[in-house]
Amino acid sequence: MICVINNPTNHDAPQWLLRVFATLNHTLNGIVAPFGRNRNAGNAKAKKLLNAQSRNPEGAILALSDQKRTGDYYSITNYSNMKIYCSLVLILGLMLKTETGTPKNEPPTHQIITGAEQTEKYLPLLKNKRVGILANPTSVIGQKHLVDSLMNRGIKFVKAFGPEHGFRGKASAGVHVSDETDAATGIPIISLYGSKRKPSKEDLADVDIMIYDIQDVGCRFYTYINILRDVMEACAENNKELLILDRPNPNGYLVDGPILDMKYKSGIGQFPIPIAHGMTIGEFAKMINGEGWLPEKRKCKITIIPVKNYRHDMEYVLPIKPSPNLNTQQSIMLYPSTCLFEGIALNHGRGTQFPFTVLGAPALKDKYAFSYTPTSIPGMAESPLYMNEVCYGLDLRKYDVANLRKSKRVHIEWVIELYNAYPQKERFFDRSISKQIGNIDYLSGTAEFKKQIIEGKTAQQIRDSWEPGLSQYKQMRKKYLLYP
Repeated sequence: MICVINNPTNHDAPQWLLRVFATLNHTLNGIVAPFGRNRNAGNAKAKKLLNAQSRNPEGAILALSDQKRTGDYYSITNYSNMKIYCSLVLILGLMLKTETGTPKNEPPTHQIITGAEQTEKYLPLLKNKRVGILANPTSVIGQKHLVDSLMNRGIKFVKAFGPEHGFRGKASAGVHVSDETDAATGIPIISLYGSKRKPSKEDLADVDIMIYDIQDVGCRFYTYINILRDVMEACAENNKELLILDRPNPNGYLVDGPILDMKYKSGIGQFPIPIAHGMTIGEFAKMINGEGWLPEKRKCKITIIPVKNYRHDMEYVLPIKPSPNLNTQQSIMLYPSTCLFEGIALNHGRGTQFPFTVLGAPALKDKYAFSYTPTSIPGMAESPLYMNEVCYGLDLRKYDVANLRKSKRVHIEWVIELYNAYPQKERFFDRSISKQIGNIDYLSGTAEFKKQIIEGKTAQQIRDSWEPGLSQYKQMRKKYLLYP
């Protein structure tokens, strides 16, 4: 007997039902095989297993899937034991299931459910309306892009808007993106990372409601909060409602760093917030409205579909990489700390398959044993710093990020360590070496950080200088939180 259980990322089957399958398969000397998210792929693997099963060639295959959010059961092949097996499922299920739908002595599961997945809450808002959307590859329901999924449900999209990296995520970091027509849907895509930064009055003329659904990572220098503000501004100017489908912040536990000195406002920092802001996009939108960060202190009409079962301190593994160079969970968790190296004369993993998790430079050859060689990688880093040169430094790919969660701090110690190890200290922050080196004052948000590193300040002395601004931000942030 083979039981195939197909579960999308954020919707497990009821636990009592899994116990039914596990009990039956154990009793009938069978196999329980989890096969991921694709029912057809699971079926193919199940049939292959069944062909290999000699113990019970008349066994049945069942597939459980809630891809349609209904908990349906799909009979793949009708064998003689199917009716018996199904009957046993129902009988044993009734025996195990409690009044609450949870097995006795088994705690209920509380899985994170994103705003996009709660279609029952927002489909009525979109019905019979002309819809615009700001989206990218992270805008998904299960494994399907949100636009594709909602179009199948009869929602009329008149245009889409693309952020940095583009609507389908094909552009490298910092590369301007052109307008295009989406090959999959035929919807016109207007780039907000090219000749314009916000939708124009003409862009929104035939739009009744806008959707924002993009995965953020909780950092001031991650540009999606800037585009959120720009879309809110355009909607406020043109009296359009903005529907925000909220998603968890994988760095939601972290609120740390110097507050941006607005003298250093730039494309990688536009709000007086710390490096790690500790908010979801929905919460940040409330802050933009509440703090009057739109021109003329306009207010955008927003409707937020909150994430279910989410807390800021929860670990959340992203199902899809949020951008080409944040391609692993490790890189996402290290990003608030290692992105500072974009303003330092060290390669930070661009030009490798592990960006933001390795740090190095040729000048550190005699200081570190670990080495790697950046190369040109289309779509990730075409011309990385120190391309085709051996770099020596730190390998953080196996660094225990639980240490970061425990400390709840941006790990500036790595900057201090590598500065102390660098033989040509006058070149550590020297942008003239390469156009690939950014401005550390813009990244840190203050001119003091660079001075403090050069002066040999300790990590604690540097952190002390972030007060009282950081504490004041934390207090202000509380007004806009949707989650504990």
